[in-house]
Amino acid sequence: MIKLLLYPFSLLYGIAVYVRNRLYDYGLLRSTEFDLPIISIGNITVGGTGKTPHTEYLIELLKGRFKVATLSRGYKRETDGFLYVEADSTVAGVGDEPLQMKRKFPGIIVSVCNNRVAGVKQLMKRDPEEIPDVVLLDDAFQHRRITPGVSIVLIDYNRPIKKDTLLPAGRLREGKAEIRRANIIIMTKCPREVTPITRRILQKEVNLKPYQSLFFTTTVYGHIRPVFTNGQTLNLFFESELSVLLVTGIASTISIKSHLNETVSSVEELAFDDHHYYTQDDIALIMDKFNKIPSEKRIIVTTEKDSMRFKDMEELPLEFKNAIYYLPIKVKFLDKEGATFNQKIINYVGENKSNLELHKRKKQL
Repeated sequence: MIKLLLYPFSLLYGIAVYVRNRLYDYGLLRSTEFDLPIISIGNITVGGTGKTPHTEYLIELLKGRFKVATLSRGYKRETDGFLYVEADSTVAGVGDEPLQMKRKFPGIIVSVCNNRVAGVKQLMKRDPEEIPDVVLLDDAFQHRRITPGVSIVLIDYNRPIKKDTLLPAGRLREGKAEIRRANIIIMTKCPREVTPITRRILQKEVNLKPYQSLFFTTTVYGHIRPVFTNGQTLNLFFESELSVLLVTGIASTISIKSHLNETVSSVEELAFDDHHYYTQDDIALIMDKFNKIPSEKRIIVTTEKDSMRFKDMEELPLEFKNAIYYLPIKVKFLDKEGATFNQKIINYVGENKSNLELHKRKKQL
């Protein structure tokens, strides 16, 4: 019933988004191109498609060959303007995902800016030898003020878009036809095997164009690690008697719950809103539920993104610190497609560095 009441608002929203996209298509709204390789990673739906692990995959791929920078809004940060993210930055200052990337990859440039055009310009004002070779724009598929050289759009395999509708009645940020703007489409959170017939169906659903490539990735979970320094890394596949309280502030917990249910004795859950800022009342609620789990062998498990927010909190109970772990995730391409994807990205960055080198020489003159 509520969804039906929201359809008129979805119609109005859709008209506004359609008009905006056509204004960019016809050049009536300006989109900026820069003299350096820019890769956009985004989605067409609201949250939960795996942008952060896919961005981290790109960082891992490129950082040994090129100077890499990431640029994002810093969602829900309490600051404005352009900022470089440092390992000792706070979630409130820069956002949880940028902080996670900087702590995981301290050798790359991580930055946040509400205005992405201004952010890229700021990155290009660095000393010539420090200007990044490539900028990864996080969550930028709808950010049309920049024209990326490669646009990657992510779609959750488990939440098909063919029957979805526009916000607020559905989860779509814009019409399905706008996938045409992407160079690369990745179906994320896939099972370990996707049959050829399923691939053909999905190609048809996204109306794959001749200039587009479609890839499939699955989520790979690592050993859980202590959020604080007092615990031991655990391999869940050898912890079948373990009881888990899953505490998250993410868009979708389907995949992580499925993984935990396959590996441990029992899973209970406390789910908060995406990018939730935890309070002392939340900690009390978590500990109350945790202490009611009827098992001596029990832990709290959270996501790596959530762990950034817990680490920022002061005066946490020692019992909570001792009990909480995070579950690292990575992405893996199916059917050895990773080699093809990797080569596409490396070729793009390598072939387009020439414009950047020209920019650097001009800056030195």
